[in-house]
Amino acid sequence: MYYALYRKYRPRVFEDVIGQDHITVTLRNEVARGHTAHSYLFTGSRGTGKTTCARILAKAVNCEHPVNGDPCLSCDTCRGIEEGSVLDIVEIDAASNNGVDNIRELKEEANFMPTSAKMRVYIIDEVHMLSPGAFNALLKIMEEPPEHVMFILATTEAHKVLPTIISRCQRFDFHRVDAQVIADFLLTIAEKEGVSLQQDAALTIAALADGGVRDAMSLLDQCMSKAQTITAEVVRESAGLISDDYLFTLSGQIAAHSVNDIFSTVSELSALSLDPGRLCEQLISHYRCLMLTKSGCSSLQLLSCLPQEFERYQQTAAKCSMPEILRVLRLLQDTLDRMGRVHNRRLELEMCLLQCASPALDTSSDALLTRLEKLETQLASGSIPVMQAPAVGLSSGTPREEMGVPVQASHETVADEAPAPVAPAPHPAKNPRAKLPSYDQATPIEQWADILQILSRTNPALTGALSGSTAYLSGEFVLIDFKSPLFSKIIREDSFAKETLRAAIAKVLGHSYRLGPYKAPSREGMQMQQENPVEELLRRAKENGIEVIEK
Repeated sequence: MYYALYRKYRPRVFEDVIGQDHITVTLRNEVARGHTAHSYLFTGSRGTGKTTCARILAKAVNCEHPVNGDPCLSCDTCRGIEEGSVLDIVEIDAASNNGVDNIRELKEEANFMPTSAKMRVYIIDEVHMLSPGAFNALLKIMEEPPEHVMFILATTEAHKVLPTIISRCQRFDFHRVDAQVIADFLLTIAEKEGVSLQQDAALTIAALADGGVRDAMSLLDQCMSKAQTITAEVVRESAGLISDDYLFTLSGQIAAHSVNDIFSTVSELSALSLDPGRLCEQLISHYRCLMLTKSGCSSLQLLSCLPQEFERYQQTAAKCSMPEILRVLRLLQDTLDRMGRVHNRRLELEMCLLQCASPALDTSSDALLTRLEKLETQLASGSIPVMQAPAVGLSSGTPREEMGVPVQASHETVADEAPAPVAPAPHPAKNPRAKLPSYDQATPIEQWADILQILSRTNPALTGALSGSTAYLSGEFVLIDFKSPLFSKIIREDSFAKETLRAAIAKVLGHSYRLGPYKAPSREGMQMQQENPVEELLRRAKENGIEVIEK
């Protein structure tokens, strides 16, 4: 009969328990000196050895020939306990026996002397699942327990156990086992089983187990059924994980704002039947490593990665800013929380990645910090010239007109051209409005659809905001008649989107233009241009009741 690895290699004495020396040494000394307590509380995460130590302790206190606090494993009592034939060792699952009646039956049995062992030991697993009434019933017998009774309570959530119960127990907190310790243990087991387990594969299993030895052994068991030579890739396939290459690819696409490439990668992973929630968890772990690396952390144990992976994290982190990493982390964490409440998990993930790659769509404080940091970097590098504030009272024109920006009342968007570098003040131009675009002379751009098609490859969000728009050419300006207010918001707040649009225009039209909003000329303005200026002056004077003498 085949036994699972975690059962086959379950520790039989305290010395075999790995990673819990702070507990096993104390328990061995208590047994050796005969100073055992009547109740214990073992708490810690799953797979760290709580139930295993409880069974070893039950054997040790009942062993006929204990060896330095460990059970001898050869006497009738030790063999009977391991076979499960000793009735004085009672294991109770509190998750299914959590009522008051179950604890009352236990209290009645506890009053009887043991049948074959020295002590009657009750091992109550997941004790936090007991009902309030059951806790109170258990408290009564733990206050004045019989001398021949020992209680060992095990739980993963000690905060749910009544304080009055905890105060009557010796509490032992089981720690998560170090990844390197688990990896060495797995290599030993693989050697005994005649399986080739590579070092990086053992470390990968240990990292996935998150400190749980039982989880690590179960995953190793699954990998052994898949291949005789276990590599890191075999481990990822058995655990349903994607390759780290995909994670670095996605983070690079997010940093480059390549939305189309992100959707293509997600589609490729979906074809491999990868669960979106699992991918989101992996991305969170990936960006956590980027955050730690960006902070200067170089501990492979803290990062839970291999040495060759650490070099890639350093290269990737150098291309990202800390606010950007934190922003993506929060978006991924919020998405993972929502995935449990939505039906279409893939759509939820795609929406999240779209926000990650398009800062203009994110109005959170992290996104604003990222934009400010990007602007500061551009100012420091000189890619954005600094404008000197104009002196007060030197010009009668409006500030927007002096900067060469068309005045537009119906739109919030202003021209995007950066101010010219600081230079000696030029002589006043004879016609200060000569550089402004003329709306009535603007000509439609017939290639606007081609421009939007090129833009859709690099910035789908901006292309969507320009849906139904038209554009006109007037001098050095491309005037856009947009329908969605989202376009105005994106252009104002995202310099990358603005430059992407200008690049698409330059690619089609062969020249770099400034951007501005389009305003259709009014009928009154057209009529004024067609009339004689003198006649127009006379007409307006008569309308206002001014006496006009014609000579």
